[in-house]
Amino acid sequence: MKPTTAVITLILLLGLGYWSFEGSMPSARPDADLEETAFSTDRAMEHVKEVSKDPHAVGFPAHSKVRLHLMKTLKKMGLRPQLQNAYISGDRGSVTRAINVLARIPGTGSGKALLLLTHYDSQPHSSHGASDAGSGVATILEGLRAFMASGKQPVNDIIVLFTDAEELGLNGAEFFVNRHPWAGDVGLILNFEARGSGGPSYMLIETNRGNQKMIEGFKEANPEYPVANSLAYSIYKMLPNDTDLTVFREDGDIEGFNFAFIDDHFDYHTAMDIESRLDRETLAHQGSYLMPLLEYFSSADLGDMKSLNDDVYFNVPLFGLISYPFEWIWPMMVMALLLFLSILGYGLKHKRLSLKGIAKGLIPLILTLGINGGIGYIFWPTLKSIYPHYSDMLHGFTYNGYYYIAALATLALAVCFWVYSYFREIPLRDLLAGPIFFWLLLCGLLSYYLPGAAFFTIPAYGVLLGWMILTAQDRPNPFLLVLLCVPALWIYTPLVKMFPVGLGLKMLIASSLLTTLIFFLLLPVCGSYTKKWRFALAGLIIFMGLFLGAHLKSGFSPDQPRPTSLMYVKNLDSNTAIWATYEKSPSSWTRAYLGEEPTAPNPEDVQTLSSKYGTGFTYTKTAPLKPLSAPEILIQTDTLIAGKRQVFLTITPGRDVNRLEVFTNETPVLQAAVNGASLPPYYLKNRSRSRLFTHYISRNDPTEIFLVFPEGEPLELTFYEASNSLLTDPNFSIPPRPSDQIPMPFVLNDAVVLIKKLSFE
Repeated sequence: MKPTTAVITLILLLGLGYWSFEGSMPSARPDADLEETAFSTDRAMEHVKEVSKDPHAVGFPAHSKVRLHLMKTLKKMGLRPQLQNAYISGDRGSVTRAINVLARIPGTGSGKALLLLTHYDSQPHSSHGASDAGSGVATILEGLRAFMASGKQPVNDIIVLFTDAEELGLNGAEFFVNRHPWAGDVGLILNFEARGSGGPSYMLIETNRGNQKMIEGFKEANPEYPVANSLAYSIYKMLPNDTDLTVFREDGDIEGFNFAFIDDHFDYHTAMDIESRLDRETLAHQGSYLMPLLEYFSSADLGDMKSLNDDVYFNVPLFGLISYPFEWIWPMMVMALLLFLSILGYGLKHKRLSLKGIAKGLIPLILTLGINGGIGYIFWPTLKSIYPHYSDMLHGFTYNGYYYIAALATLALAVCFWVYSYFREIPLRDLLAGPIFFWLLLCGLLSYYLPGAAFFTIPAYGVLLGWMILTAQDRPNPFLLVLLCVPALWIYTPLVKMFPVGLGLKMLIASSLLTTLIFFLLLPVCGSYTKKWRFALAGLIIFMGLFLGAHLKSGFSPDQPRPTSLMYVKNLDSNTAIWATYEKSPSSWTRAYLGEEPTAPNPEDVQTLSSKYGTGFTYTKTAPLKPLSAPEILIQTDTLIAGKRQVFLTITPGRDVNRLEVFTNETPVLQAAVNGASLPPYYLKNRSRSRLFTHYISRNDPTEIFLVFPEGEPLELTFYEASNSLLTDPNFSIPPRPSDQIPMPFVLNDAVVLIKKLSFE
């Protein structure tokens, strides 16, 4: 291929890959003056600002303020909002008073209702919840306002539900599904969530059966910027992550759509989840889903959404969401394999292909996969050894993570060009046989073990047709070959970023290998470049530039703050106290209390308190004793009935507290209730650690505990009473964090903890 043509085709390939990102979201121009019947991002942002002024987790002062804003806004629309209020225990042993906010718009029909869902609480204790889930609150409030301004009367009732205590264990959703009479009326749910503060919003389905009718309805509604694929859906079902919608599916057998964005994952559940960090285009994307879906499903037959059949689906620019039945998976695989064998047979028969050349063509295939797979495997562990503070970002995604994704993808391309530059003597048509067969083998395995990924076969047809042209012609049109690469670029390129962003930089190996696999699909074009080493050198230079850029952004600043943690833990029984941290690489702010050479914690000093990732203390140091008011523990009753011991006790705080966590010894707890909320029997039977429950406290309520355990077996309870007051308690003089630090998310932080044991012999 001529150098000029090579450059042009490469630019086209890069541009098509870039299009797969840029074409996935709407723009967000100023639109405050948009007509009243349209969704306005500016108007939605006003709700985000109001909701995210302060952290508003359950029990926090701002929590009730956010709830009041929801009530006022719904009343302003002419609705009659109501509250659902009670103590509830989630399936994770999390107990709290949940206060759901809900309203209902009556429809003209008698069918099932459409539910608009999100949660209004933020993650304890420092997240402002602008994205998670202030964006969901704003999307629903603005979308509902626009819908009602049109004056249209829906056929189906529309229920609006803002759940509480989602961050603590999906408690509000469980409360509604299992205790509210409206739950039985719901036929479909639109749930708006966030796991970052930007990027496209992905559509994920929650269903106990097949997805076919839901996909058909989604396509009929025709949202302008669908971002979804059945691979993400299949992976989501395998992960432990849940949303409120999961409760509806599991407890109520109700289908629904999740809409969630994951970019800028480093903001998730942190003090940086603020209004100014929320991407306006992302909020506009959420609105672009809600409006057409609200219009369509408010009139559709929601009693006919269940299906036994599944669809494979994926989105591409221009064409939107494409889907086809699972029944097509194996016929498409067989057709691809037959096409492969036909081209192979034709080429061998007419001496356009040689077995020797095909065999040699396996060498660069193995080398590129091996080298790039090895680099991807060691890349993240190597980065953590170079930058130990990365380990303190529990998200697994650093502020400069996008640099690393781009750098590794570029390096993978450089390796591919470099390796294939040594095999110029092998005809391109021979070189293609091995990678195409490998792709077909991969597609077959994915179709069998992960059917949602069966759309991987689509781009394989493109490379098969390119191979057919190269086998039949000596001078094929390079721009026709570029056209055949479009499916690979549009379908796979977004996945290079999606995996490490959504699952953490430990998945950089997926980016490296997927980039290599994409290169195989582009071989009909890239394999014809005569000066591949130049592209390899350019890729290496770009990699070094990106890695240098990542290094320059590897530190912390007010815009990219470091997560830090500090706690004061006092044992009331031994009258001792310690400073404790979760930091693996302690900051100077933390070392002021832990010392320059902090010591590892004594496992007997403190349990691993509940956290998202089961994180334990990393360092501790003896601390001075402080005069802190202890909780009052009062045993109300202690009786024996039919070989079982029943105990009822009350723990009343002696200070303002935020949570009480209770651990037990190995004695089995047969029944348990906290403030009247029973812990599920399956949870008591299957709890993997000694933690019994966590009570997230509102209004400094006492904790009333009812326990049943076997007679004659001693039960030991350990109470961990915590307040998020370390930086404000007058007993301490902790200076504010430096401007380049924030409280570490996912763990108890800035807390004063009191430990007390109680034994029943």
